[in-house]
Amino acid sequence: MKAALQSYRDRMRRVLDHIDRHLDGDLDLDTVSAVAAFSKFHFHRQFSATFGLSVHRYVQLARMKRASHQLAYMEALDVTEIAMDAGYDAPDAFARAFRQRFGQSPSSFRKSPDWEPWLAVFGPLDNARSKLMQKTFTTDDVTIRDVQPTKVAIMEHRGSSETLGDTIRRFIAWRRASHLHPSTSRTFTVWRSERRPASPADYSIDLCVGTDQLIAANGEEIKIGEIPGGRCAVLRVVGYTDNLEPAALFLYRDWLPASGEEARDFPVYCQRLSFFPEVPEHETVADVFLPLK
Repeated sequence: MKAALQSYRDRMRRVLDHIDRHLDGDLDLDTVSAVAAFSKFHFHRQFSATFGLSVHRYVQLARMKRASHQLAYMEALDVTEIAMDAGYDAPDAFARAFRQRFGQSPSSFRKSPDWEPWLAVFGPLDNARSKLMQKTFTTDDVTIRDVQPTKVAIMEHRGSSETLGDTIRRFIAWRRASHLHPSTSRTFTVWRSERRPASPADYSIDLCVGTDQLIAANGEEIKIGEIPGGRCAVLRVVGYTDNLEPAALFLYRDWLPASGEEARDFPVYCQRLSFFPEVPEHETVADVFLPLK
């Protein structure tokens, strides 16, 4: 019974992975059910029962999530190109669907995103993925590195996580204006609080870019700091790196007590090695660091 259930879950996981890898392709019911090796007659019911939304709805949400990220963070792409990538034949149809979901036109969202309805819309997508796409880690996944100190420019985010998207947009715009491209200047996130603190106002992270340059603030509140060097336990996460809390918890809760190591007095942080939507979500990569004594 247990083996049969695991096989079923593996087939459904294979479906989600196929969808995310082929957002630009044909994802009709015939194609997707064949990936799962399920009867088309029953598959759409099985999918809905497992994930709480239909295959068609899942595909729409996955494409719209990519489109909204492209609007918010990739200003070089025009709306027509984004609409076509999202599976719409014309920008007008994309604009109607976008406004219906988010209460904003694509152009309005690009200028000033309202993140609260955005988060609500993608709740079902995140819930569906979390059912089967959870990562499991082992001690073999953890390496210990001697890390060199890194000077960083810091943009702080303090307050509700719902407004983090605005800080990220400002951070991207600032580093673009400062010619600090991710390919040449490393990107770090330092977690100063829990992901869901008791009071949302206590949510606190630092967005950092590694640089030895003299920094022009360009109207932003930019601080200069350093990510200290020293020994670190490092856990690499590949794919779906929006939520790195499970990786951080594994390092703290599971790996550290069993390792005989002690944590150093600096927060857990990550280095982001690739970014969605520049690469598909399943190809994003991040290293999570736990500083050690």
